[in-house]
This record gives sequence, C-alpha cells and structure tokens, in this order.
Amino acid sequence: MNDPTTPRRPSLGWHLLLAPLALAFALPLVWLLLSSVMSDAEINRFPPALWPNGIDLSGYRYVMGNALFPRWFANSLIVAVVSVASNLLFGALGGYAFARMRFGGSRLLLALMLATMVVPFQLTMIPTFLVMKWLGLIDTLGALIVPSLVTPFAVFLFRQFFLSLPREIEEAAWIDGCSRLRVLFSIVLPLARPALATVAVLTFLTAWNDLSWPLIAINHDTMYTLQLGLTTFQGQHHTKWSAVMAGNVITVLPVLVAFLLAQRTFIQSLTSSGIKG
Repeated sequence: MNDPTTPRRPSLGWHLLLAPLALAFALPLVWLLLSSVMSDAEINRFPPALWPNGIDLSGYRYVMGNALFPRWFANSLIVAVVSVASNLLFGALGGYAFARMRFGGSRLLLALMLATMVVPFQLTMIPTFLVMKWLGLIDTLGALIVPSLVTPFAVFLFRQFFLSLPREIEEAAWIDGCSRLRVLFSIVLPLARPALATVAVLTFLTAWNDLSWPLIAINHDTMYTLQLGLTTFQGQHHTKWSAVMAGNVITVLPVLVAFLLAQRTFIQSLTSSGIKG
C-alpha cells in the first residue's frame, strides 16, 4: 500500500505534455540569444539562419560602446526599484485597511478602485500627462515614477491575502498593546512573503518593460529608459539588428534574475492562500 505521507510525484503524462510547452515558450528567448551573436547579414538573410556560423559580438560592442547605455540602464533600474518599493509599502497599507478596517464608504471606495483596473491606460494617458506637466515632472524620472507609486492590483492582491490570515494572531498583539501599524509590519507582513514576492515581481516587470508612457513623458535622451533607448538603434532606413538583439538580451537579464530570486515564494502565492500550520 502507498504511504499517504509520501509526496506524490507528477505522472509521466504531465511531463510529456509540459516539456513541449516549456520548449515552445523558451524558443523566443533562445532565438533572441542566438541572434545577439549573429552578424547583421545573418539576421537579415532569407530564409533566416537558425544557427550562427560563428560568435559575432559586434552587437554587444555597439551597445556597450554607446555612452548613454549605462545611463539608460540606471534610469530603468531607478524607476523599477522605486516603483516596487512604493507598491509594497502603499499596497500593503491600502490592502490591510480594506481587509481589516471598516469605515464609511469603504465598500464603495474598494469598488471604485477595482473599477480602475479595467480602464485601459491609453484612456488615462492624456490626463496623466497634464497632471505631470502641472507638477513640472515632464522629462524627468519623476514622471515615470509618480503614476506607478501604487497600483490597484497591488492593493487588491494584498487585501485578498490579508483576508485569508486568521484574525487571532492579530488580536493577541492588540491585547498586548500593539498599534495597527506595528501589527502590520511586525506580524502580518512577515507572513505575507508570497504576496510581497508576487507584487514585487509583477511590478518590476511592468515598470522595467514599459515603453508607451516613457515615449510620451520623456524627451531628452539622457532621461531615456532602456526600452526607449533601444528604439534609437532602429532607424528609418537602416536598423542594426545585432545591436537591438544584444540590447534586448541585456534588458531581459534583470527580469530573469528577479523572477529566479522570488520564484519559490511567487509560485507559493499562486498555489496556496493563507497560512498552513
């Protein structure tokens, strides 16, 4: 008889199904990596070359030789890191307030906040631009940071996670005289690592890969982000595709590192809710 305490291994059938799917999702990344070490002639060949004849690093030399590339990388990193930190802080505060506090109009306010999640950013782009212009932030990193200081998704995800936590662990702290803020930061948030990791990864991914808003809010090349800077490698009559591919490889690396670092807690947040004891 099988021991019920022994963890069940995935069946071979699931492996046979997931392996081709994993390969299909990995193919674009593999093609991007291979293309980054091809020459422009190989990339533009028809039919396209599936494997480089040799390692050509001219694209990487072109990218790293661009004096503004390190500045673009730093700009993207600043915007992404500040957006992640602010969403973790303000999202946790807002989510905890909606999950544990009852005040006048809380349900209506929550409904209005959730309604903004279905509004396309293209509809709010002009009002956002006018607000940033009024604040004097256009053509600065502040124009990229302020609109993403907190998102409805972060507040909603934290709220749902906090609702799954038993109130007993908080009530014991309240009896000992802890304030709500101390309960949140000392007790609740350490239990919310899966939610923290999920918000951090998704916020970093969104801020790092954003192109449409920087394209509108930033004019000077020293304020470009990586995504916006890479568009300068594509001209009207000639595009240096090896440099574009190399730049994209460098751009993808921080996203992969961020996901790998938070992979365990990120997956845990998708497969479980609440705490197990």
